[in-house]
Amino acid sequence: MVATRGALRRIQLGNALSAFGSGFTVPFLFVYVTRVRDLSAGQAGLMFSVLAIAALCALPMVGPAIDRRGPRSVLALGATVAALGSLTLGLARTGMFVMLGAALLGAGIAAIQPALATMIVRLTTAPTRARAFALQFTFNNLGLGIGGLIGGLIVDESRPASFTLLFAIETAMFLVLGAVCGTVRLPAIPAVPAGTTPGAGFRHLLRNRAMVRLCVVSAVIFFTCYGQFESGLTAFATEVSRISPRMLGVALAANTAVIVLGQLTVLRITQRRRRSTVIAATGLVWLLAWIVTAVSGLVHDDSVAAASTIVVTFALLGVGESLLAPTLGPMVADLAPAHLLGQYNAAQSLVKQLAMAAGPAFAGVMVGAGLYAPYLGVLMACSILITVLALRMRHSLDPTQNGTVVAESTITRQPAGPQALTA
Repeated sequence: MVATRGALRRIQLGNALSAFGSGFTVPFLFVYVTRVRDLSAGQAGLMFSVLAIAALCALPMVGPAIDRRGPRSVLALGATVAALGSLTLGLARTGMFVMLGAALLGAGIAAIQPALATMIVRLTTAPTRARAFALQFTFNNLGLGIGGLIGGLIVDESRPASFTLLFAIETAMFLVLGAVCGTVRLPAIPAVPAGTTPGAGFRHLLRNRAMVRLCVVSAVIFFTCYGQFESGLTAFATEVSRISPRMLGVALAANTAVIVLGQLTVLRITQRRRRSTVIAATGLVWLLAWIVTAVSGLVHDDSVAAASTIVVTFALLGVGESLLAPTLGPMVADLAPAHLLGQYNAAQSLVKQLAMAAGPAFAGVMVGAGLYAPYLGVLMACSILITVLALRMRHSLDPTQNGTVVAESTITRQPAGPQALTA
C-alpha cells in the first residue's frame, strides 16, 4: 500500500508539472499565431479546430490501446507526441507547421487524459478514489494558474523568442510527465478475455444503460460550462457587462481560487452523498451562475457591480467544477469492467471533446448574431437539464455506482499471476 501511495504521488506530481507547462502556452496561443506568426484570425480558428479534430480522431484508438498495452505505455507515447507538437508550434514559421503542431498536440493530449485516469483508478481503492481525482483536478488548475502567471511575465510580442521559450518549457514538462509516470508500477488486472476485439469495449459500453446516461449528462455538463469559458462567457462579460480585460483576469483567478482552496472542503461534503445528487446540485449551482451573468448585463452602467457579478459567476462555475471532480471519474471506474476501463475513460474523454467543440461553436453563432439573451436562456435550460438528467440517472445505478456503498476494489487487490496483466 505504501508503494501504491508513492506511485500515486508521482502521477500527481507529473500531472501538476504538465499542467504547469501548459499554463505557459494556453492563454497566449491565439496571440502567438496571429501576432507573432502573422496568421489570420480565421487561420487561428482553424488551428483550434485541427487540435480538437486530432483529439477526436485519436480517442477511439486510445481506449483499446490502454486496455491491451496498458495505460503507462499509452501515456508515454501520448506525452512524447504532445511534446513534439508543442515543439513544432514553438518553431513553426508557416501555417502548415502551425497546423501540424496543433494536430500532434491534440492527439498527444487525447492519449494522456484517459491514460492518467486509468492509472489513478488502478492505484486507488474505492474509498480513496474520489480524493485522488479531486487532488488531480486541484493540481491541474493550480499548475495552469501558476504557469499562466509566470508565462505572462515572460511573454513579449516584440520578441518571438519569448514565445519559443514558453513552448520549450511546455515541451519539457510533457517529457517530464512521461518520464515520471514511466517509473510507476501498476497493480495487475485480469487478462483481457479471449476473443475480445478492439471494438468490443464500445459495444459493451453502448449496452451499459447507466454509462450511456452518464455520457449524455456529461455532454451537457461540458457544453454548459467548459465550452463557454473562453468563448461566449468572455464575450458577454466584455461586450454586454462591459468589464475590462483586467477584471476578466480577476474573474478567472477567482474561479481557480475556489477550486484550489475549496476542493477538499467540497470533497468532505460530497463523500457521503449520492453521486447523482451531487451532479444534480451542480446543475442548480450553474443555473444560479448564469442568472448572475444575466444580472451583470443589466447593471453594466455600474462598473463595480458588473465586475463583481462576473467574478461571482466565475466563482460559482468553480464550485460546480469542484463538485464534479471527485464524482465523474470514480463513477466511470465503478461502471466499467476492469479489462475495459481504458475504453470507458476514452469514451468519457471523447464526449468531453465533442461537447467542448460544440460549446464554442454555439457561442460563436449566438454572440455573432448579438443574441445574448437567448444565449443565456439556453445555458440556463441546459443547467436545469443537468439536474433533471442526474436525478433520472439514479434509477439506473446500483448503490456502489451511485457512491452510497463503497465496494472493495477489484483492480488494486487482484493478485499477480499467469492470468494477470501488468503495465
